[in-house]
Amino acid sequence: MQTNFSLAQLADPDFQESNDILRNCVHCGFCTATCPTYVTLGDERDSPRGRIYLIKEMLESAAAPEPAVVTHIDRCLSCLSCMTTCPSGVHYMHLVDHARAYIDETYVRPLPERMLRHLLAMVLPNPGLFRLSLLGAALARPFASLLPGRLKGMVAMAPGKLPPRSPTDRPQVFPAVGERRVRVALMTGCAQRVLNPAINDATVRLLTRHGCEVVVASGAGCCGALTHHMGREAEALRSAKANVSAWHDELEANGLDAIVINASGCGTTVKDYGFMLRSDPDWSARAKAVSELTVDISELMTTLGLQNAVAPEPLSVAYHSACSLQHGQKVTAAPKKLLSAAGFAVRDVPEAHLCCGSAGTYNLMQPELATRLRDRKVANIESTGADVIAAGNIGCQVQIAGGTEIPVVHTVELLDWATGGPKPAVLSA
Repeated sequence: MQTNFSLAQLADPDFQESNDILRNCVHCGFCTATCPTYVTLGDERDSPRGRIYLIKEMLESAAAPEPAVVTHIDRCLSCLSCMTTCPSGVHYMHLVDHARAYIDETYVRPLPERMLRHLLAMVLPNPGLFRLSLLGAALARPFASLLPGRLKGMVAMAPGKLPPRSPTDRPQVFPAVGERRVRVALMTGCAQRVLNPAINDATVRLLTRHGCEVVVASGAGCCGALTHHMGREAEALRSAKANVSAWHDELEANGLDAIVINASGCGTTVKDYGFMLRSDPDWSARAKAVSELTVDISELMTTLGLQNAVAPEPLSVAYHSACSLQHGQKVTAAPKKLLSAAGFAVRDVPEAHLCCGSAGTYNLMQPELATRLRDRKVANIESTGADVIAAGNIGCQVQIAGGTEIPVVHTVELLDWATGGPKPAVLSA
């Protein structure tokens, strides 16, 4: 694709990166067949190829975008299925991230939308505020029909009951059971530790049982993905720097063999810290080191090897491959192999490449499209006849659980159960 950026624009590292990405695109259109929004809406502007054209024109213009352009870019899930499909290696993720940051800097959204985005950016990355907001939503549920638009949907999505806080979340070190094989840092996250702290508990049990010393580092928190995908780069980079500082300090002081992430949306972002902070001389080297150490829990468990695993019950498992894991991190086989090694019968889900509609805050900001995608995903999952659904991302779990009666658990909860841990609570209900 031919581009026409000015020399002044190309002096900006973000514009230079976008220029390189755009020039790799050959307009082949292979990406359209696997794009969830194009498959759903049939509008070229809601396909990766269409958005690439819109982003190119928007960035080259150096002006504020038209509302229609913002609408079509906002509809992108950042599922990254297009990157898996693209034969030319177009790094769409970095391109759309730049586009969103540009929109945030140059475009004035309607006041209600600005307020909603500000609320989500303030509350979701903060576990304390998020917990309070969910408790408030539970109280407001009887009056949900009186609330405007998306607030109504947000209240409806809030769980009726919150689990208690887990002691796992505070900074500490969990010793390995038996001989220590590796020392790892665990990211406990933000939304996940409020919605389902059992995931982190299961992760710690599984890792320590397999010879890992697990540290929850002081100062680590939200990965920054939620604000990053809203284009709020200053906030995202603050989160990234806090984590880089916490983990790199731990690396230098006591050594780390890996940084383990059990929420794949977070993992995709943390693995990209080296790129996000590439132009900052004070942070680039440390960020690169952190990114290179980061692994999904399924990657580490594949390396360690599952030990003494016996499925406590003969369950069939429909494995939902989160977009951030299969497309963002290219981790596809490991979770299914681990579940099979644990003794579960793994069922492949049709159209597994298509997003469930969660996508960070997407199901809150684009509820109609998200619901259509969820219903399609649920229909495909239910067609497998599985007893339980496993996924590696909390957002997917919440989204899918809202559309089916089949219990939904994190993959690590099943692995923990099969190697001596407790039965996941949702399976005991």
